[in-house]
Amino acid sequence: MKKILALAVVALLQAATAPAGEQTVTWKSGDEQASGLLVTPEGKGPFPATVVIQEWWGLNDWVKDQARALAKEGYVALAVDLYRGKVATTQEDAHQLMMGTPRDRALRDLQTGFAYLQAHPAVRKDRVGSIGWCMGGMYTLQLATLEPKLAAAVAYYGAPPTDPAALAAIQAPVMGSFGAEDKGPTPEQARAFEAAMKKAGKTIDVKVYPGAGHAFANVNNPWGGYRKEAAEDAWARSIAFLAKHLKK
Repeated sequence: MKKILALAVVALLQAATAPAGEQTVTWKSGDEQASGLLVTPEGKGPFPATVVIQEWWGLNDWVKDQARALAKEGYVALAVDLYRGKVATTQEDAHQLMMGTPRDRALRDLQTGFAYLQAHPAVRKDRVGSIGWCMGGMYTLQLATLEPKLAAAVAYYGAPPTDPAALAAIQAPVMGSFGAEDKGPTPEQARAFEAAMKKAGKTIDVKVYPGAGHAFANVNNPWGGYRKEAAEDAWARSIAFLAKHLKK
């Protein structure tokens, strides 16, 4: 992690002097370069921060809007571009991009993105969390198994880890929002994850929404599965959860 943090510091030389607002930033991720949208709140920092993790569509406008909404709540938000500039508009393209993205590379981009935020002068380094949807929900939980200093993890309908060793490694409090009609992850998987986390002595808050399927929080859900009431409730819970653990 010290090496990752050192690499992230280099990327801050230009971003550190940027005014409040949003900008595309880059940082070193292994031998490659990662990038993302950085949104900074107005006012005087340092602020808590969140790694924002995309759905399988890529870093599209909807994900960027979630980062902007988090900045309005007082967080420095870094939406990591896991597809390196590519965005899908069809399910076929989204599936290909997701399957074609090496998991180890994606996790490395997220870990170095986490380090980038920790080193940013506008960020409280001990108050960095993560939030993700769909594929990003899975990755936010995976990040929690790898980053003991992650301060909070919010996952929307992301496949949860099941390996006892991975669960034991999670130090961050976790919040999950799942749909009762989802085929993957199923509500049974969500409840099993909740039970396993509680058995392991972890902090976990799971809610399964009746009548909601996969991607119920995205108003652009192509399957017509957006559920306004569930989406608004899940967002309110997410904001309260992040505030409890990142603003204390």
